[in-house]
Amino acid sequence: MSIIVNNITKKYGDQKALDRVSFTISPGHIVGLLGPNGAGKSTMMKILTCFIPPTSGEVSINNLDLFEDSLQIRKIIGYLPEHNPLYTEMYVREYLEFVGGIYKVSGLKSRVDEMINLTGLEEEWKKKIGHLSKGYKQRVGLAQALIHDPEILILDEPTSGLDPNQLVEIRNLIKNIGREKTVMLSTHIMQEVEAICDRAIIINKGKIVADDSTGNLQMLRMNEEILLVEFNKPVKSKRIHAIPGVTRVEKLSENNTWAVYTTGNVDVREDLFKMAVAEDIAVLSLQKKEQTLEQIFRQLTLEK
Repeated sequence: MSIIVNNITKKYGDQKALDRVSFTISPGHIVGLLGPNGAGKSTMMKILTCFIPPTSGEVSINNLDLFEDSLQIRKIIGYLPEHNPLYTEMYVREYLEFVGGIYKVSGLKSRVDEMINLTGLEEEWKKKIGHLSKGYKQRVGLAQALIHDPEILILDEPTSGLDPNQLVEIRNLIKNIGREKTVMLSTHIMQEVEAICDRAIIINKGKIVADDSTGNLQMLRMNEEILLVEFNKPVKSKRIHAIPGVTRVEKLSENNTWAVYTTGNVDVREDLFKMAVAEDIAVLSLQKKEQTLEQIFRQLTLEK
């Protein structure tokens, strides 16, 4: 079940929410759509789910055209919006039967039972949705997105507002679902992408700034190294930044620990020690740090 997005642009008045965005998602993958607030993530997902049309460009989902076959596309997509629009006065089972009825799901009672078991709602199905915790409301949202057995699942911030235990449970659930379906999710949580996704698409100001497997994305800045340096007393950032090969510095804590970013082909450790001696400062520790996806994300979105 492939998704092909070709040169999609979306304008709201004079503002471009998306600017000639293109990507392809092959069947059976979990893809993370990442970006800061206002980057265009939710707009992209609303277009894919036929909630809003693009200003220009083309989208094909399983060889169906977004404009000509929108009803057929909706039938094969399950969607969980960022703000989960549940009917809070309905009971869990009542709501799932209602949604399943809209999709004309055959064997609806057994399908609802299956979704309740799959999403861990066994102890909550007799309650009104309004009485559930945030985590269980998200489970209900996932259950309604899956009730018609869609081939593609699109999740907008699926773990927003969950506590650490709920995060792990929902992540595991999404990962299990992704073994059989194509899943696209948006999130601000980098650990979530590293734990769940095969691939990440990073979008900033309406444009794609990176698109690759999570492993390959972490290789993007191998030409840059990070040194963690702890001094025994304060040091001015401009003294560190003046060392040849240092691209930027960031203070990490009150105990005089700094992240020193350098070009990968320059070893600045000797000059760091010389600077410390000149300033009558001792280097308590110095170690290289591996780039994380979160750091890659920050660099790609802050520099654009």
